[in-house]
Amino acid sequence: MKRRLFATAASLAVSTLALPALADDSDDIGGYRSSRPWESPQNFALELRFGPYRPDIDEDFPQAKPFEAAFGSKRRLYVGLEFDWQMLRIPYLGTLGPGIGIGYTHMSGNTRLSSTGTASAEKTTLGILPMYAVGVLRVDVLARETVIPLVGYGKVGVGHALWWTGSDLGPSRGSDGKIGRGSTSGMHYAFGGMLLLDAFEPSSAITLDNEMGINHSYLFFEWMVSNLDGFGAAPGTKMRVGTNTWVAGLAFEL
Repeated sequence: MKRRLFATAASLAVSTLALPALADDSDDIGGYRSSRPWESPQNFALELRFGPYRPDIDEDFPQAKPFEAAFGSKRRLYVGLEFDWQMLRIPYLGTLGPGIGIGYTHMSGNTRLSSTGTASAEKTTLGILPMYAVGVLRVDVLARETVIPLVGYGKVGVGHALWWTGSDLGPSRGSDGKIGRGSTSGMHYAFGGMLLLDAFEPSSAITLDNEMGINHSYLFFEWMVSNLDGFGAAPGTKMRVGTNTWVAGLAFEL
């Protein structure tokens, strides 16, 4: 009997001592909190961005469709970087601040002969370097205060893109002899959602913060509207090299 009572008491003692540790583990799994002693200061966000890209050139020429004639209807790969300064934290909402981004896409297709309309062996190329400056609102209250590891965000600002055309023989030239290159500006919008990866590997997230200063890691999915039309310029006066597309990638808060 004494042995049984001693075993029961020991079991209860071990269970009591284990409760705080279990509670801490559940907090780690259920989202993050800024009051955690291991979390380094958070001021910035960095995004690695990937998605399909097809410029809106043909919107000004719906009959001729010069882009589709030269490059087809297939979308090309867009890669980009974005850096945000989380300047202001709004209690019970999220962060607000400016951000800048830059990307790149390139496409090529067989030049079509003006006499017959058939494709020749010569390649035509188009490169686009889109950039933007935006205000970014990230709503992270759910991930910070609950067990739901989701963050929503919106972006609005202005965009600008450099573009250039060429062929196998070098840079292309217009009828006036000018090299085929230019730039177009316009409005830039985006909205999307982020999945907090810390919730799945809380111990790895702590290690990453302690060793590299990365507070949080995310997978994100975004709808991007790059309306580069010269701020409403007359059709044909500015080459519309913006696009409406989805973008996905990795994001890190530092």
